[in-house]
Amino acid sequence: MQNIQKQKIEHTNLAWMVTLTASLFFFYAFIQLNLFNSIDVLLMRDFHIDATQLGQLASMYFYANALFLFPAGVLLDRCSTKKLLLFAVSLTTIGTFMFGWTDQYRIAAAGRFLVGTGCSFCFLSCIRIASRWFPPHKMATVTGIIVVFAWLGGIVAQTPFAFLTQALDSWRHAVLIDGALGVIIFLAIALIVKDRPPGTLHEEQLEKQHLQDLGLWRSIKLAALNPQNWLGGLYTALMNLPVFLLGALWGIHYLVAVRHISLVEASYATSVFFLGLLFGSPAFGWFSDKIERRVIPMVVGAILSLGVILVLMYAPHLSLKMIIFLFFLIGFVSSSQVLSYPTIAELNPSYLTGTAVSIDSICIMISGFVFQPFFGWLMQRNAQHHEVIDGIVNYSAQDFNQAMLIIPIAFVMSLIITVLIQETYCKVVAQPPVLRPTSKVMK
Repeated sequence: MQNIQKQKIEHTNLAWMVTLTASLFFFYAFIQLNLFNSIDVLLMRDFHIDATQLGQLASMYFYANALFLFPAGVLLDRCSTKKLLLFAVSLTTIGTFMFGWTDQYRIAAAGRFLVGTGCSFCFLSCIRIASRWFPPHKMATVTGIIVVFAWLGGIVAQTPFAFLTQALDSWRHAVLIDGALGVIIFLAIALIVKDRPPGTLHEEQLEKQHLQDLGLWRSIKLAALNPQNWLGGLYTALMNLPVFLLGALWGIHYLVAVRHISLVEASYATSVFFLGLLFGSPAFGWFSDKIERRVIPMVVGAILSLGVILVLMYAPHLSLKMIIFLFFLIGFVSSSQVLSYPTIAELNPSYLTGTAVSIDSICIMISGFVFQPFFGWLMQRNAQHHEVIDGIVNYSAQDFNQAMLIIPIAFVMSLIITVLIQETYCKVVAQPPVLRPTSKVMK
C-alpha cells in the first residue's frame, strides 16, 4: 500500500493533468444543467408551455440522471473510466444537438433525457479517477477543485450564455455552439485522460479480484445498505437546492419579480452565485483536510446557509450590490456539500468508490427532478390570478416567496442530518468485507 501511495505522489503533475481534463466533462455537464436559467422565457414562448411544463422539461435531465447514476457507478468500478467517459460525452453532445435543432417539445425532452444520461457519468468518473491518482488525505481538496469546474460551467450558463443568445438572436444557435464544445472536450479526453498512474498494475489487479470475489450483487448490496451513503447523499441534495432552484432555473426570474431588477442585473447575481460556489468548494475542501474533520465544516456550512438565505428572502430594500453579495455568500457557504463525497469514499472500501458515491449523486438528482417541478407547481397554484403577457405567465412576488420556503426548510433538515453522519477524521475507516476462503486475495 505504501508503494502505491508513493506512485501517486510521484506522478502529481500528471495526476492533475488527467483529473482536470476529465473534469472538463463536469464543466460541460453543468452548462447543460443550468442553461435554462438564461433562456427560460424564450423556451416557454417557443414551445408554448407554462412554468410546470418548463420544470418538467428541465427535469428530463434529472430523470435520466437518477435512472443511470447507479449503473454508472457500478460500471465505473468495473470498466475503463476513459472509455466510459468518451461514451458519456458522446451521448451528451448528441442530446445537446437534438435539443438545439428541434421545435417539437417531445423531441426536446428526449434530447434533454439523452443529455442527462451522458451526464450521469460526469462527476462519478472524476471521483473515480481522482481516487486512483491521489492519496486519501488529499481527496477533499481535489474534490473541491473538481467541483470548481462544475461551478465554472454554471457561470458560463448564466450571463455569458445570455449574452451569446442575445448576440446570435437565437437560443437555438447558442445551444448548437454549446454542442460543438462537447466535440472539443471529447477530443481532449481521448488524448490526455488515463485510467491509472503508471506502475499501479498490482492495485488494479487487487481491486478486480475483490470485486470478482464479492460478485456484482453483493457489492451493490454493501453500498446500498450502508446508511452513511444515504445520509451523505441527503445532506448534499438538500444543500444543493439553491443550485437547482436559483442557479439552474428560477434565480433570474425570482430577482426580477421580487427585487424588481432587470434581467441583465439578475444574471449578474446568478453568475456571482456560481462564483461563490467556485471559491467555496476548494475552501471547504482545504479547511476540512487542514483540521482533519469532515462533519464540523458540514455543520458550519448548513448554519451559515440558513442565515444567508433568510436575509436574502426577507431583508427589505436590498441594493443591487447587496443582492449580488448575498448570492455570492449563499454559493460560498452552501458549497460545504462537497465534503460528503470524500466522506462517503472514506466510509466505503476503495474498490466500491464509484458505486458508493453514485448513491450520493442519485439523491442529488432525485431532488432535482422532484423540487424543480414542485417549485413550479407552488407558483402555478394560483394560476387563475396570474397575468398573461404575450403568451407568457407573469408570476408575482408572492408566488415566488411561497415557493422559496423550500430552501430554508432544506437547510434545517441538512443540519439535523449532520448529527447522524459518522466522522472519518480524513481517513479510510471502512472495514473490508470478509471474502471467500478460496479468494486469491486471501492467499
